[in-house]
Amino acid sequence: MAILVYAEHDNKELKSATLATVTAATKMGGDVHLLVAGAGCQAVADQAAKVAGVSKVLLADNAAYANQLAENVSLLVKDLAAGYSHIVAPATTTGKNFLPRVAALLDVSMVSDITAVVDANTFERPIYAGNATATVKSSESIIIVSVRTTAFEPAELTGSAAIEAVATATDAGKSSFVKEELAVSDRPELTSASIVVSGGRALASGENFTKYIEPLADKLGAAVGASRAAVDAGFVPNDYQVGQTGKIVAPNLYIAVGISGAIQHLAGMKDSKTIVAINTDPEAPIAGVADYFLEGDLFTVVPELTAKL
Repeated sequence: MAILVYAEHDNKELKSATLATVTAATKMGGDVHLLVAGAGCQAVADQAAKVAGVSKVLLADNAAYANQLAENVSLLVKDLAAGYSHIVAPATTTGKNFLPRVAALLDVSMVSDITAVVDANTFERPIYAGNATATVKSSESIIIVSVRTTAFEPAELTGSAAIEAVATATDAGKSSFVKEELAVSDRPELTSASIVVSGGRALASGENFTKYIEPLADKLGAAVGASRAAVDAGFVPNDYQVGQTGKIVAPNLYIAVGISGAIQHLAGMKDSKTIVAINTDPEAPIAGVADYFLEGDLFTVVPELTAKL
């Protein structure tokens, strides 16, 4: 039994989500093969070969995969699927885009967003915004799984796998890459940051995010996040949003400032190693998951905390 893991990358380096996905795949048993599909991505394949637990790297280097369009990648994975018992990918925007297409092409169901591996056929995944955990057993001939990467430790780069070229190249001709615009920031990327400082509706304005949240984040070398209420109010851009409909984070330290803790927000951050909440309401739902809860006015407490740091 062999397991095919799809590697997420930017044609230059492997993304950390891939390392966590490999860890999940190794728990399913069997050889783990890592598929690197891109253009001019030999450096990624070389890095992928060092991932612990990977026995082979498949390199599909072709212009058709330059931007990893889901229509093209799904056809590639479908063509490779016959030799594998499992197809596994991170539950990122890329994975969520192409993996259901693979399932449809193979006419099998998939198990999405798993947080634990019980055995080769059985997985745990959150339901009801993380309020409950479902244990799901698949009896499909090929098991297709997406992995919530915050639930698994990243694999180490201590391996030495062989790299094998894949000759198959398919352009579905159904889509074309136009452009991408990447946000440029001196702060760490939200989903991979070890510290996150998030603000909520209680900040009352975008100016207060700049005045109170950003200086604290700068002192800690942290990423800045926000609740959906703060995003919907226009305080910050929507790529700051942490939660069920935003980004899932699990940093070593999560500081929630003026966030009551709606269930959708908790679903996106409750796996953080240490949670600190600053709020005037000790009955707020965020208190139920916080390791440390500071009851106080954020406009007083946050500047004091920033000054002491």
